Amino acid sequence: MPVSATNWADEVDGEDQPQSFTDANGITTTIEYKTNEDGKKVKVTRRTQKKLIHDVVNKAAAARKKWPKFGKEKGKPAGPDSATTNVGDNIKLKLSSTGQIVQEVDEKHEAMKQQLQNKKILCRICKGDHFTTKCPYKDSLGMEDAGSSSTPAAEEAAPEEQQPGGKYVAPHMRAGAAGPKDRDSMREKRDEQPTLRVTNLSEDVTEADVSELFSRFGHMSRVFLARDRETNICKGFAFVSFTMREDAQRALEAIDGRGYDNLILRVEWAK
Repeated sequence: MPVSATNWADEVDGEDQPQSFTDANGITTTIEYKTNEDGKKVKVTRRTQKKLIHDVVNKAAAARKKWPKFGKEKGKPAGPDSATTNVGDNIKLKLSSTGQIVQEVDEKHEAMKQQLQNKKILCRICKGDHFTTKCPYKDSLGMEDAGSSSTPAAEEAAPEEQQPGGKYVAPHMRAGAAGPKDRDSMREKRDEQPTLRVTNLSEDVTEADVSELFSRFGHMSRVFLARDRETNICKGFAFVSFTMREDAQRALEAIDGRGYDNLILRVEWAK
């Protein structure tokens, strides 16, 4: 018996409807037909399995999950929608107000509280039961008495800081301390070292690269590469100090104008 056109259309429409069934293992298989970008009809099969997990959550978090959706999600069922939401890994964060650090702080606080429990506040001026800053006699003779009651250690240290005339002596001017002349001489010795300034370095250059580039010309005493404090990226210049001036001169003549890491290096004497 020939099939009518109406019955044939009903069969085709029935195939386009999604079909789902569940097996004995609880795995649900959903089959649906879609049309891809090339206009071809494709079959899409999804297999899902539901697993019931019991977990203890915060009451406030559980209440937020029951809030009705709003905006473009208004009226949709609870849970994330795959069309508008990307679900990532479930990261559980449990915050506790009674952690080990808090317990240690509480124990120290209680111990200090017990030590100060039997002690009384004693003013250094009038020996009263109030703080020294709130003493009513701090503007009178009490401050003179407090100033006169200096510790023996301060009295012993006074002769070292004062001259026989009673004048204050700065720490760098005392006996045995390095004076300005000594510091100037140290700075002059450091500046006497032949130092080259290298510019036009790339951001990927490291101190090891600069040392490898200049070590073939002689012994180096110091290599400094300028870096950004936040990003730690090379700023584009460095300083190289040699022990011998002849070695520094040979390095300057050989590397100045040389290509390195797609850039032309500029080497000159540091000022």
